[in-house]
Amino acid sequence: MKAGSTGEALACTDVTVSVPGRPLVEHFDAVFRPGHMIAVLGRNGAGKSSLLHVLAGLRPPANGDVRWLGRSIDQWSRRELARHVGFLAQASEDPFPGSVLETALVGRHPHIGFWQWESEFDRSVAGRCLEAVDLAGFEQREVETLSGGERRRLAIAATLTQEPHIYILDEPVQQLDPRHQLEVLRLFRARADAGACVIMSLHDPGIAACYADESLLLFGDGRWLKGATEDVLGEESIGTLYGVAVRELRWDGGRTFVPA
Repeated sequence: MKAGSTGEALACTDVTVSVPGRPLVEHFDAVFRPGHMIAVLGRNGAGKSSLLHVLAGLRPPANGDVRWLGRSIDQWSRRELARHVGFLAQASEDPFPGSVLETALVGRHPHIGFWQWESEFDRSVAGRCLEAVDLAGFEQREVETLSGGERRRLAIAATLTQEPHIYILDEPVQQLDPRHQLEVLRLFRARADAGACVIMSLHDPGIAACYADESLLLFGDGRWLKGATEDVLGEESIGTLYGVAVRELRWDGGRTFVPA
């Protein structure tokens, strides 16, 4: 994993995220750097999805400022932002019928001029991304014929096809079997190693411990904790985060957490 990468991919200053009746995240000050993978962890309802929507510019914060690549949110057009920030929603929806290839090519639209068709280069990028998520040979399949896990991998392929500098991913490995979970995590780890900023919400602290450079813990009452994964994830912090006692297991090159 990378350490000490410089620069600012995304930054928050005094950001507050709330729902009616209570704050989820308060006074959030953080910098997300290129070349880093950041895991966002917390209980159901703690604000993971809400914060990711704020980071992606899909909902305004209750307070504070979000900057992408050094520029405030109000300085970006939606089209320009889509060239730099890729967002994967928790629920993958297919509002229009179409083939797998056509769906993957949606990720190229921010890079294509108005009234222009996808080029052979765009199709090549989409094809490589479909292959990366084990959907090679599915190009002409209708999306509605895919399983839930296959649709999830297709949504990931469309995000990869976008080729952004910042990936904001809401539970990217949900619905995936163990093999495809590992493949997707390795894909985004490789994107981070190549210089992208990858921010993803997860439910498994063991996955975060294996893949993430940094972890962001959301406690659901406004409190948060962000830092190097090695420092932030431990038996005490995870126990407080989820309200369940855990034990840390270590081996050469890795660690995970199990119920105590």
